[in-house]
Amino acid sequence: MRVEPGATGKGDAMQADIDTLMRGDLGRWLEQQDVMRAAAKAKSFNRWFYGAIVLVPVLAFIWFLPSAMAEPFRAFLTLAAFGGLSAFAYHPVQQAKRAVKVGINSAIARELGLGYAHDIEPGIEFKVADAYGLLPDHDDAKFEDHWSGKLEGHAFNLYEAHLTEERGSGKNRRTVTVFRGAIVQIAFGRPFTSTTLLQRAGKHKRFFGLGGRADHATFGGHRLDYVDQVHPAFEDVFEVWSDDQVEARTIIHPSYLEHLLSVEHAFGGKAIRALFEAGQIVMAVESGNLFESGGMNASEDRARVEQAARQFGSLARLALAINQTERGRTVRALDES
Repeated sequence: MRVEPGATGKGDAMQADIDTLMRGDLGRWLEQQDVMRAAAKAKSFNRWFYGAIVLVPVLAFIWFLPSAMAEPFRAFLTLAAFGGLSAFAYHPVQQAKRAVKVGINSAIARELGLGYAHDIEPGIEFKVADAYGLLPDHDDAKFEDHWSGKLEGHAFNLYEAHLTEERGSGKNRRTVTVFRGAIVQIAFGRPFTSTTLLQRAGKHKRFFGLGGRADHATFGGHRLDYVDQVHPAFEDVFEVWSDDQVEARTIIHPSYLEHLLSVEHAFGGKAIRALFEAGQIVMAVESGNLFESGGMNASEDRARVEQAARQFGSLARLALAINQTERGRTVRALDES
């Protein structure tokens, strides 16, 4: 999956890498997991079977014998009991899937010279993304699948975030996903001193969101002014805000904006936004649930390895596309993929 200067046909290189992984240590390791997966399935089945033997008579007693218990409470108790049994029975399978997922993703990361960890505590990049409005308001945040190291010589950091918000009240209260996707941090290709925000069009408006586009936006006391652009396709999708108009126009350069839009489209048309700050880029990419390479069927292992590698490759290409080090050479190599 590496893109070397002047590379052509990166898809072939990715396939060769997958072949190597499946013939090497990863393939042998996955074969050894068949026993573990079979044991997890058996354990899960036993928990379902014996749990139901105990649970069904108890629930029958609650429902069919005279009881002072109100019917809504009996319904709630039944749902809670089956929910608890489901979680208890599924846990061995869940642990097996996680073990396979970590093994696959770790092998892909090693092939790329990167590090991988399933669990992560978010760093300053998440706080910055949140502070500058790259992420929606949320009540809870969970993180997983941390990839780190150097990408084309740039310090690189990527992980998945799942943000939720509590809505409604009483029996209508529910948990809603407001963002699920990748947080990406990459060192920029050349020095800059400004703070520049690449945001979705229409995000910042006058008069509490009821008027037209604002001429500036403030984040924790830091004012960023709107930057006029000259690229029509770009203006329909993004807006630029910065504390340095001149440097912002240099950073957000029209020569790669079309490439960035094509990468976004290839990635499913998701809402990418970015912050250029302190010599780095922080991006939020709504990409759904990524890197779920763990499975219980050995016949699906190769497809899952390919999927995880393809997902990471898409995000890596995005990170490189928005960078400016040796812009022509890097982007040409990516375009040829």
